[in-house]
This record gives sequence, structure tokens and C-alpha cells, in this order.
Amino acid sequence: MKKQEDLESPLLSDGASPPAAKGCSAYALVCALLASLTSIIYGYNRGVMSGAQKYVQADLGLSDGQLEVLIGATSVYSLVGSLAAGWTCDRAGRRRAVAISAAMFLAGSAVTAAADGYAALMAGQLVAGVACGFGLVVAPVYIAEIAPAGSRGFLSSIPEIAGNSGILLSYIADFALAGLPTAINWRLMIGIGAVPPLFLAAAAVLAMPETPRWLVLHGHPDEARRVLARTSGAADADRRLMEILTSVKNNAGGGAGDSPPPPTSVWREILLRPTPAVRRVMLAIVGLQVFQQACGVAALVLYAPRVFGHAGVTSVLGATVLLGAVKTVAIVVPLFLADRLGRRPMLLVSAGGMAASLLVLGLSMSMPASSSWAEATCVAAAASFMAAFSLGFGPVIWMYGSEILPLRLRAQGTGIGTAVNRVMSALVGMTFISMYEAVGMAGSFYIFAAMSAAAWVFVYACLPETKGRSLEEMEALFDDAGADKASSPRAALS
Repeated sequence: MKKQEDLESPLLSDGASPPAAKGCSAYALVCALLASLTSIIYGYNRGVMSGAQKYVQADLGLSDGQLEVLIGATSVYSLVGSLAAGWTCDRAGRRRAVAISAAMFLAGSAVTAAADGYAALMAGQLVAGVACGFGLVVAPVYIAEIAPAGSRGFLSSIPEIAGNSGILLSYIADFALAGLPTAINWRLMIGIGAVPPLFLAAAAVLAMPETPRWLVLHGHPDEARRVLARTSGAADADRRLMEILTSVKNNAGGGAGDSPPPPTSVWREILLRPTPAVRRVMLAIVGLQVFQQACGVAALVLYAPRVFGHAGVTSVLGATVLLGAVKTVAIVVPLFLADRLGRRPMLLVSAGGMAASLLVLGLSMSMPASSSWAEATCVAAAASFMAAFSLGFGPVIWMYGSEILPLRLRAQGTGIGTAVNRVMSALVGMTFISMYEAVGMAGSFYIFAAMSAAAWVFVYACLPETKGRSLEEMEALFDDAGADKASSPRAALS
């Protein structure tokens, strides 16, 4: 009876972390940092073409249309990669998926850097784009499953910080190498991106452990316990292992050695016949991914010089650098607050801040372009928006989405969410010019402000708090959220 109560107590807790899980072990931190190399490489690959593209065009004689297709196609390739990454994580394992993504990043950077024509460039970007889709999925899934419950928010914020650091490194590389001959500089800019994947692949093979939940799902509980002892502490390892074993048994209808469900079964459970809890989980994931991009962050990042120029800003390049610096600095804050304040408060503050900043940004576009107030207000509002985005909707939705999915659906569900994110990002980026030509620059930002306000309502109405809860509690949490919603919406969200 005592043993049964011990098994049930985590599912009936009020969300407080067990004492052993409050700290972040050095081993779990190292594992998270190694996995986040994937995000650094992704960020570098995403940002390097912004500075290299004009040299590629000059050296290989590409037309504007060819260059536009080359850069735009990467989003399509990453969409394919994000969907394939979920299946790979389930079949090959989270650790091997990290190694596979590193190998693809290496191949993509090498082929692109050595390209002597448009076809070779497209082939290199195809491989690199699929690798980017992998990178967006594998790091959050790996870290969510390797991290102790009490430090999961801290560790899950690292990939987003790493991705922004990779973008910053790509800008530095572009700036430092721009003075070299045109036939060499862009090849070095892109080729440097092939170096970090070598270290990541070696780390994945030699140093990174497989996640305990994947090991249990595939019938290796003893090895899972050894990993748990190093990440959560020996005193907590047995309790955590029993939680995982119970969760796997209840969800799979069998023991820990049972084979994982086939991909068709996973897709059917996610899309065709989801349980009420899974339906609410997928609603939360897809909604967050849609609103993250619907707020217009891609428009501001991709078209910042155009936006600042419309407001009469004299130094559009300096304002753009400021925007990037604010984003990089602000993204660090959730690293320390996600496990203290909780996911939901940070998302609410972020959405409210984005809505207010975008409203002010739209007002600045209505002022005369020659007004110094318009220039200052525009830059301040854009920087405020980027800071608000980085406090919540930038990093927190990734940690939230990766932790609320049941084990059997985590990799595939994360892939679906990432695919939705990529589609929305491409949609916003490809329609922004047409939008502001149709409704004006101010009207465009008013629309984005309205979407941010809708995001606030969505978070308040639909998302329960997950701070301090183990991954095995999440499905029960969303079951409880659905049951409580009819009688007391506030209770379900507290």
C-alpha cells in the first residue's frame, strides 16, 4: 500500500518540485549544452546567408529570382526536416538523431561552400535546410527528457539562446570576412559552419547519453536508471524510474520492454482519434506556434531596415544592430525565471508587452516621417517588442511544447508543431510587403498587435501551468484542465 501511494503521489501533487529535483546537476547541464550545439549550428546556417548572398550572387552570376528561390526554399526544406525528425527520434533514438542532424549540417555546409553553380547551391541548401528542421526538433526533445523537473525550464531555454548566439556569430563572420576576394569570402562564411558539427557528432557518439524515457520505452530500464542517477541524483533515481515505467506501461498497455507504437499509430492518435487530453495538448502546441509567428516577429526581423526607413530613421543599419542586440540579451532572462515564475506568467507578460509595443510602433508610423519623435518612438517600440518577444513567446513556447506531450507522442508532436511554425513564418515573411502596401505600414502593425492580444487571451484561457511537474504528470494535468474548465476555468489555469 505504501509503495502504491508513493507511485501515485507525484500525480496528485500540487506542482511543487521534490527536493531532489530542485537543483540542476552538472551532468544534466553538460548534456543540455551539448544538445544545444545543434541550435547554434541552426542559427549560424539561418543567419549566414544574409551577409553572404550578395557575394554568392556576384561570384556565380545568379539572378534576383534565383537567389530568392534559393533562400526561400530553405524554409520548405526545414519543414520536411522537422516532420522527419520526429520519426527519427522515435526509431533511432534522441541521441542518434542529434548525431544525424550534425552530419547533415556538415554535409550541407560543405556542399554549399564548394558549389560552382546554382544546382550545387540548391543541393547544399536542401541538405542544410533538412538539417535545420532536425535542429529545431531534436534539441528541445532531448533536453526536455534529460532534464530534472525542477530545472527543466532553465535547461530548455538554452537552445533558444544558442540559436540566437549562432545568428550573432554568423553576422560576425560575415562582417569579418567581407573584405576578402569575392570568390573566397562567401565560401569561408558558409564553410565555417561545417566545423561545429564535427564536434557535435563526436559528442553525440562518445559523450551524450540516451534519454531515460526513450531507454525505458525500448526496454532498457537499468541503463535508464544509471542516466537518472547522474541527472537527478541517486536518491531520486528509483522514484523517477518508477514514474516513467508506470507511465510507459499505462500508455502502451504493456511492460517496459514493449515495442514503441508504429508511426501510423502515433499519427492516428495525434490527428484522427486523439484522447481529450491529447487534443488539448495539440491545441496548446499548435496555437502557440501559430501565435508566435502571427505576432509579426519574422516581418520585423526580415524587413527591419525597410520599417525603420519608413519612419525616417537616419541610421537604419545601427537601429537594426540594436534590435539584434536587444533580442540576444533579452533571451537570457527566461533561462533564470522559467522555473521560478512559471511558463504561463511569462507568456502572458510577453504577449501583453508585444501587443503594447506593436500598437506604439504602429502609431509611430502614423507620425510625419521627418519627425524626430517618429524616429525615436519607432526604434524604441521595435526594441521593446523584440525584448517582450524574447521574454516569453521566443523561448518559452518551445520548452512548453516539448514537455506537455506524452512520451509516445513527444517526438512526432514536436515535429508537427515545428512544421506549423515554419509554415507561419514563411507566410508572414512572404506577405508582409503586400500587406503594408494594401493597408499601410501602421495598419500592418495594428494587425500584428491584435494578433498579440489574441495570443494573450489564448494563453489565459487554454494553458495550464507546468512549472515543477514531471513529464509523466502532463497528460493527467491536461485531463484535469479539461475536467475543471467547465466548472472553474480559473482553477484549471492556476
